[in-house]
Order: sequence, then structure tokens, then C-alpha cells
Amino acid sequence: MAKRTQRTLNRNEDRNFSELTGKFKNNIYGTSKGKLREAVLQRDLAQHLPWLGVESNKTVLDVGGGQGQLALYLAQLGHHVTLVDISDEMLAQAQQQADKLGVTERVTLIHAPLQALPELSLGQFDLVMCHAVLEWLTEQQQALTLLTQRLAPQGYLSLMYYNRAAQRMANMVYGNFDYVRNGLQVKQKVGLSPNRPLEPQDVNLWLSALPLNKLSQSGVRCFHDYLRDPDKGNSQFDDLLELELKYNQQEPYASLGRYTHLMLQHQAATDDQ
Repeated sequence: MAKRTQRTLNRNEDRNFSELTGKFKNNIYGTSKGKLREAVLQRDLAQHLPWLGVESNKTVLDVGGGQGQLALYLAQLGHHVTLVDISDEMLAQAQQQADKLGVTERVTLIHAPLQALPELSLGQFDLVMCHAVLEWLTEQQQALTLLTQRLAPQGYLSLMYYNRAAQRMANMVYGNFDYVRNGLQVKQKVGLSPNRPLEPQDVNLWLSALPLNKLSQSGVRCFHDYLRDPDKGNSQFDDLLELELKYNQQEPYASLGRYTHLMLQHQAATDDQ
């Protein structure tokens, strides 16, 4: 069995997804949305990690990694992965999959929120990943600092966040004018809709105060969420994926993705070159 470390949770202000594990598996991971996301993230990592698939035994921290799709992909390539998540149910799914794939010896599962990173004494990592987590947190800028602190001097940060500008654009296309006029606010948050989407200019400002160099920006679902016929996202998925990967690092498309994925590197890497 994959090594698991239990932690006490006391972060009621942030979302815990234990009760939604099945919905994530069926409504996100197993859909065209999830497949696009995974393909974009794997492509971006391959573009910037010189050791990916070549040199094993690198260390990876996946914060809020849920059921561990990307973490387990890296474990299969021979890297040592630590997956931290606030949901015990998500971790149970990750453990089952790790056992099935035969990578349990390279996977450590920790039940804890992002805010507990300083308490965990995990050390530093060659790669830190944090995907679709910031938009559920109250202290978003602080979270970026905590993630950066876990980077090795030449480490990489893979950061993906829910793009408020794209959310605004999509709702204008849908004709939800009152919703946009009200600042994309509803009386009660439901389902899997993120609580606190991020404005790109805020994220860029926060990152500028950290010792990080921006390597690339990709939009995730630049076209998918604007399709007039959503069924084409499934029936013509290969065509959609081809065009997504072709254009999603080019403007204006990169800024229209429902999610924004940034690849960043600790500035110490350039100092040593």
C-alpha cells in the first residue's frame, strides 16, 4: 500500500471535497474537460522539465492533487511523488490507483490542507504542482509563498488557476448579463463551481514578488467552453485537442482559457548558469 500520513484538519474556511469525490471522477476527470486538462499539463511539463522521462528519482510535490492523475503519471516515469490533499476520500482513490499501477513505493499520500505545508517538514522538491486549488482558498497570495518555499533552488512550479477573466468572457457569450453585472457573484455557491476565481493581473503581481521566473503560460480549455454545440467536445475530441495544443500558448487564446497554467522556475536556476 502507498505510504499514508494522517493529519488533523482545521481549515473550515476552505472547501473540502470528500463529499464530491464521485462527482469529480465522473464530471471532470472522466470527461473531455478533464482529458484536455491532463493533455495540456503533460505537454507543458514535457516542454520545460529536462529530466522528465529521462532521469528518474526526481522529487515531486503535488498539493491538492486529488485523485492523483498527474502525480501517478510522474510516479510511473520513475519519480518520487508526495501528494497532499485535504480530502481523505480523494486520497483513498489515489491509493487504489497507485496500487493498481504498481507505483506504491514511489508515492506518499498526506491528508492535510495546503496551509499545513510549513508544519509537515517535507523539505524541498524538484517540482511542485498546484492545479485548480487557489480558487478554493481564502489566502491565495499566502498560498503562493508557501508553494515557493517548497521549491529546490533549481526547482519548477506548475501552477494552474481558474481564470476569472475567462469566466467573465464565457458568461457574456452565454448571455448571462446580470451575472456578469453582479461581479460573477451568486447567493449560494453550488456543485463544483470555484468559490474565488482569480484575476490574472492579481496572480502576476503576487508572483512578481517571489523568486520565480515565468517560463510559459497556457490556456486550458481555450475553445472547449465556447463551443456552440458542446457535444462536439466529445464527438470531435481529437480535432479539439489538436487545435487546443496548437494555439493555447498564443495570445489572445492563452488568456481565454477557462484555466491558466503557468510554468515557473526558481530564480536560483538562472543564477547558476
